[in-house]
Amino acid sequence: MLHDPNRVYVFDTTLRDGEQVPGCQLTTPEKIEIARELEALGVDIIEAGFPVSSPGDFMSVVEISKAVKEPTVCALTRANKMDIDVAVESLKYAKHPRIHTGIGSSDMHIKHKFNSTREEILERAVDAVKYAKKSVEDIEFYAEDAGRADVVYLAQMVEAVIAAGATVVNIPDTNGYCLPDQYGAKIKFLKENVKNIDKAIISVHCHNDLGLATANSIAGLQNGARQIEGTINGIGERAGNTAIEEVVMILKTHQVLGLHTNIDSKKFFELSHMIRTQMRMPVQPNKAIVGANAFAHSSGIHQDGFLKMRENYEIIRPEDVGFPSATIVLTARSGRHALKFHLERLGHKLDKDELYDAYKRFLTLADAKLDINDDDLQQLMAYKLVKN
Repeated sequence: MLHDPNRVYVFDTTLRDGEQVPGCQLTTPEKIEIARELEALGVDIIEAGFPVSSPGDFMSVVEISKAVKEPTVCALTRANKMDIDVAVESLKYAKHPRIHTGIGSSDMHIKHKFNSTREEILERAVDAVKYAKKSVEDIEFYAEDAGRADVVYLAQMVEAVIAAGATVVNIPDTNGYCLPDQYGAKIKFLKENVKNIDKAIISVHCHNDLGLATANSIAGLQNGARQIEGTINGIGERAGNTAIEEVVMILKTHQVLGLHTNIDSKKFFELSHMIRTQMRMPVQPNKAIVGANAFAHSSGIHQDGFLKMRENYEIIRPEDVGFPSATIVLTARSGRHALKFHLERLGHKLDKDELYDAYKRFLTLADAKLDINDDDLQQLMAYKLVKN
């Protein structure tokens, strides 16, 4: 397979893994609207649903397949013929269909979920890929709970499913268990020990149970993975999935990594708002990249440094992710520089003594009121005029 070796493919599972969050279910028209925005964002693969799970999910995959032209549309299955048959049917209108099938790879899953053996599971994995390959060319195989799997057995499984026809091998840290160096080493082991690994793309799919989903995804990419799976806003089962916006902006910010995506990052902010609204899933204000406070500065020391030169306290420009602009938030922690900035923005030019006087009144007001807005500042200056 010929691929740009530095291109990272973005696999969005907002409409499948993201939608599994209780209370976040979407209607088919809502899914289509989000799918079109994901296409505009530039994602390479949209996981549209798990077709066998419900008639609604089946119809969503059918309709999304009709609605988008550029991205690959992917349907999730377990490693059985019925799931695969239903998925194939749901993808009949897709311009670029993909089946995402797989099975557990850790001894814990093999014994306690499947009540099986390594040999039997390996056979089921190969059979599922071969069966899916009869109907769809692009087959992604997931080795569930790979984060806790024995790496030698995992390599054996990966080699076998690639030989059976898998074009992408997904190495999920299903439980968000791994440390970044462990996860990176696992990907590196596969790159170095699976003899047919050049015939497939390694994909990373990380969960955020210990807050390491993004770090683990980056570790995977640094060690040879070239597809990243995640969701907008990092939504997903339990503590969520890797946030796509975080990975994309890390690659943009750390160009020394030499990796790139086809994502138009300027669309992140708007799409984040659409998803948080439609899925009724608020985003914490301090969330990286898309949180309300991601570009807000309230500490006096930070505000002074930011106003002198933006790069003192910002490594990403707000406009690069579609954020309206950076904000200097006035609180009792703010300094004179920030107050002067806002007063000049409102048309008030003060000399040094006037600013000193205004700042004393401002601190009294800020101690009594949590948020200082433009009306408060105008009243502050009106007080000065009346007094004079």
